[in-house]
Amino acid sequence: MIITGAMRRRMYRGGRPSRLARSLNRLSAFQFGRAIFAPPDWVTLEVTGRRSGHTVSCPLVIARFRGERYLVSMLGNGANWVANVRAANGEAVLRHGRRRPVRLVEVDPAERAPILRQYLVVAPGARAHVPVDRRAPLAEFERVAADYPVFRVTPRK
Repeated sequence: MIITGAMRRRMYRGGRPSRLARSLNRLSAFQFGRAIFAPPDWVTLEVTGRRSGHTVSCPLVIARFRGERYLVSMLGNGANWVANVRAANGEAVLRHGRRRPVRLVEVDPAERAPILRQYLVVAPGARAHVPVDRRAPLAEFERVAADYPVFRVTPRK
C-alpha cells in the first residue's frame, strides 16, 4: 500500500499521531532499533519521558550534513520526543542493532535551513509535514527553520 502525503498528514492531524500512526511507529521503532531491513540512518530514539519517567521510543531518520549527524522533528516544536529530549537535557540513546548513548544538542534556528533540506532528501515520509518542497531554495527553508527543531547527535561517555 502506498501512503500519500494527504494520508500522512491525516495520521498526524493536530501534530499528534492517530491510533494508526502510533501502531506504525511502534512497529518502526522495533524494526529500526533491531536493524531489521533498515538502512543505518534509520534509528530508534530512546529518551526518558518527562512526565512518566519511563523510556519512550520513537523511530527517526538521521540526516547527515557536513560530516555531522542530526535528528529533525517533522512535526515541529510540539512533538513529544522533542519535549522529552529538552527535559532530559539532551541525554538519550540511539538504537540500530546496538544501543549508543548520545547527547542531542539543539541547533540554532539560523543554522537549520540546510539541515532541513537534507533531511527532506533522506526522509521522504516527512515531506508531507514540512511546508517546503525538498528542491526549494534555501531561503524557503530559512523561513520555516524556527518551527522545526534540529538536534546534532554527539557521543556521550
